Amino acid sequence: MNNEGNRTKRRVCVFCASADGVGGEFRQAAAAVGRALAGNGWGLVYGGGHVGLMGALADAVIAAGGETIGVIPRALEEREVAHRHLTELYVVETMHERKQKMADYADAFVALPGGYGTLDEFFEVLTWSQLGIHAKPCVLVDFHGYFRQLLAFLDTAVKHGFLKQENRHLIRLANMPEEVVPLLEKLWAEPPRVPGRPDRGESPEP
Repeated sequence: MNNEGNRTKRRVCVFCASADGVGGEFRQAAAAVGRALAGNGWGLVYGGGHVGLMGALADAVIAAGGETIGVIPRALEEREVAHRHLTELYVVETMHERKQKMADYADAFVALPGGYGTLDEFFEVLTWSQLGIHAKPCVLVDFHGYFRQLLAFLDTAVKHGFLKQENRHLIRLANMPEEVVPLLEKLWAEPPRVPGRPDRGESPEP
């Protein structure tokens, strides 16, 4: 692990699939995000895999000379084919440890297209933000409208009173890979959100 004196300016945790998706566009988008992060001097924190979008993302960061930190549960080390050329690879025992370690290293969270695992990881950090556990940006990359119906569902949840509008706005949206870096720079420049007090029924500010 790089010591603190050599630490990159920022580290971004990216959640994405261990599959490639249909066609090559999603792999290209993941690689573009990786190049953008490394090109801006930011490190990558991710699930540690070498296959699917995870592999394309990490390989792009490595090729650009960036820092890569992978965290993978032992049970998935073979299934997701753990990447052996990262700056650091942590093998942990549980999914809970994986999520916590990635969150500890991250200054922001970005979700690319994926399935259950990607959604689980992204919505957990969103929930932590809603509860005031952290105030780190949470960005969804709606590449090719992949998350359009998910976003429509969240608007339905607001309409029916199961999600507060200010918490719906915790998701910040990028449509293309090249929008991720400027959006994160903008969000980091904003005054930090004041965490709410969930035990008193208060909501975090948007």
